[in-house]
Amino acid sequence: MQYQTFKSALSLLLLTIVAASEFSAIQAAEPPASPSDFRAEDVPGDAGTAIDLFWTLSPDDQPDLKPRKVLRYVIYRKEADNAESKFENIGEPTYQVNTFRDSNCKTGTPYLYQIEAVGQEGVTSAPVVIKEPVIASLQWFNQQREWFAVFVVLICGSVIFFIRLARSGKELKVRKIAGLEAINDAVGRATEMGRSCLFVPGIQDINDIQTVAGITVLAQVAETTADYRATLEVPTSRSLVMTTARDTVEAAYLAAGRPDEYNEDDIYYITDEQFGYVASVTGKMVRDKPAACFYMGAFYAESLILAETGNSVGAIQVAGTAMPTQLPFFVAACDFTLIGEEFFAASAYLSGEPQQLGSLKGQDFGKLIGGLLLIAGCLIMTLSSIQSRGATPEKQQPTYLQSASNYIIQNILGKGGFK
Repeated sequence: MQYQTFKSALSLLLLTIVAASEFSAIQAAEPPASPSDFRAEDVPGDAGTAIDLFWTLSPDDQPDLKPRKVLRYVIYRKEADNAESKFENIGEPTYQVNTFRDSNCKTGTPYLYQIEAVGQEGVTSAPVVIKEPVIASLQWFNQQREWFAVFVVLICGSVIFFIRLARSGKELKVRKIAGLEAINDAVGRATEMGRSCLFVPGIQDINDIQTVAGITVLAQVAETTADYRATLEVPTSRSLVMTTARDTVEAAYLAAGRPDEYNEDDIYYITDEQFGYVASVTGKMVRDKPAACFYMGAFYAESLILAETGNSVGAIQVAGTAMPTQLPFFVAACDFTLIGEEFFAASAYLSGEPQQLGSLKGQDFGKLIGGLLLIAGCLIMTLSSIQSRGATPEKQQPTYLQSASNYIIQNILGKGGFK
């Protein structure tokens, strides 16, 4: 009797376990609810290759639901005017995401989109299809970047204005750059001492803008050494830089009226290897003890080695580079240093050509406008923040400053345009 009772209880327990597992399996396989309000819009201001998709999350897509009933969404696309076209998977955004950008559209082609919510074990909701086809259209103007266009026109207009002003004969004042003014004194001292001048045009090739700026300064140094009849040596680490430097120095000696004193052997190539080049240059500095050293171009770890070696032999040193990490070493070890913008302005400063001077002044005017707008924006944002902190709950209406700060964030810095 007891055995029969135990057997019946055991059978009942097994049936309960099987029924519970089948019920769990049925629950796990239950598909999630479909997302709603599925719509598509052409991306404004683009080249006609993108469409934005929006939808309301599935009711089962709840962040606090464990385990999650919605793991992701699957988006399909097909061409509406092609009868043979079928829906193809173009993206699977994760849960709690209700936007998707289709960036691989053909301009002028109508598309239909379909979305499904995917749950546990890969079960999917009923598909939702947009009601009307959407076409990605080409827009000639991106209205979201209207303020950017204003700033571009303002700065470019100032450059054109100052170039025309310089060409008309108007004298444009440019502040003196001490490092460039010191070229005459450095070359003059080398002439008095009967020692050479050394010019190092960086370690980058001629396609680097800093090397080009350094070659511009080399032209002025070469013309000055030709006037003073001093010796100029230009060791290079690139063959193309050597060729360019030779042409530049030869033209400078020709302009100074002393083409017979030009010696192309003073401008030579050493090696492309960084520290092999530096070892050769510093060794020559120790042996020949040049009276003036010019470092103009792109420099890296070798900057302090060159500058300290020149300082040890008692040379007047003028450096110029746009490498922020190397400027402190040149400032500490050299007599004069062209910092960043000064280095690039050297071409206009030395040549005095109206086009270059006008361009330089126009860029400075654009920077002035940018600085003033930056200060004004910071003041508005600061005052707006202070005002909003002192506002009481009864005064929730946005003030003029708060409206201005919102316009700056959303329209000028954001994508609102003139709206």
